[in-house]
Amino acid sequence: MRFETKAIHSGRSIDKSTSSVTMPIHLSTTFERAADGSYPNEFVYSRESNPNRHALEDCLTSLEEGYDCVTFASGMAAITSLIEALPADKPRRVIMPNDMYFGIHSLLWETDIGSKFDIVIVDMTNLHEVEKAIKSAPTGLVWIETPSNPLLKVIDFEAVTKIAQQAGAYTVADNTWATPVLQRPLTLGVDFSIHSVTKYIGGHSDLMIGAVVARSDSPMLTNLRAWQHSKGAVPSPFDCWLALRGVQSLAQRMMTHCANASEIADFLDYHPNVGAVHYPGLSNHPGHHIAARQMSSFGSMLSFQVKGGQREAMAVAAKVQLVTRATSLGGTHSLIEHRASVEGSTTMAPPNLLRLSIGLEHVDDLKEDLSQALEEVK
Repeated sequence: MRFETKAIHSGRSIDKSTSSVTMPIHLSTTFERAADGSYPNEFVYSRESNPNRHALEDCLTSLEEGYDCVTFASGMAAITSLIEALPADKPRRVIMPNDMYFGIHSLLWETDIGSKFDIVIVDMTNLHEVEKAIKSAPTGLVWIETPSNPLLKVIDFEAVTKIAQQAGAYTVADNTWATPVLQRPLTLGVDFSIHSVTKYIGGHSDLMIGAVVARSDSPMLTNLRAWQHSKGAVPSPFDCWLALRGVQSLAQRMMTHCANASEIADFLDYHPNVGAVHYPGLSNHPGHHIAARQMSSFGSMLSFQVKGGQREAMAVAAKVQLVTRATSLGGTHSLIEHRASVEGSTTMAPPNLLRLSIGLEHVDDLKEDLSQALEEVK
């Protein structure tokens, strides 16, 4: 089946008890045994498995062309579990990119994860740095984020994965921004693709789920399943149901998201009050050719730097009327955020940078709103 068909049919079937086309929400926490003590439907207790979660995991596995999927209560729960699931016989060394989701920085600095693992930060767009870091000491895990948050750096999946595999390290790609509509890291050799399903897959800013899709069976996947069951950070049946509803329109939504973002990037790139635009769809982006090779389109996230400093950037964000000043991304509404003030003193974001999540509004309305917000920048 092609992607659009998978998004509608994978993980779903007509309900046998009612013939309903839409899957019911199974809120039960426990399931009855048969008289012989067996579980004829394979469900025992909802923390271990639930029909709605099972359906979502099957669907995401199919969309990513993977082997299996493990879902969690949030993207951060998925990230934490994936790092901790590194098998005991693997080195505790984790290579990470210097531009990545700030929540991971917080995880490393504010919890015990940073002390339990040897975290090495490199510019992953520079393959020499990657190779040097991996060869300098035994490495267990290489973390790839592309396009990156918030500077939209592009990392070459195949090149980094080849270096990691030669060193015996697992690889993981944060595929939240691209979604399996635009890129499928597992088909390029990556071991695990991770998603904040909260974002584009859910698509409506009304649920919270994280997911890890594995390319093949492995001890790390076994650990992930054990972490999900025993540590209990599982998504609710209702959130799984919402995600399955949202994923059905994912391909169509991403087409509009990407088309809008491309126009907005061009508009901002020529605006006299904008100093720089970070969007891989622009031909002047340093990662444009790699993105064109490993993505089917360039996504709907972009960031831009207002001429001036933080004061000018904050003034633009304050003046928008249609675009919403809010964190997160991937919903129907366009969102704008000044990342440096959100992230605080440890931020890597330039003080004049604004991040945009382009939604599904008419693109001309978005351009008009950004135009009036930028017109008085001094």
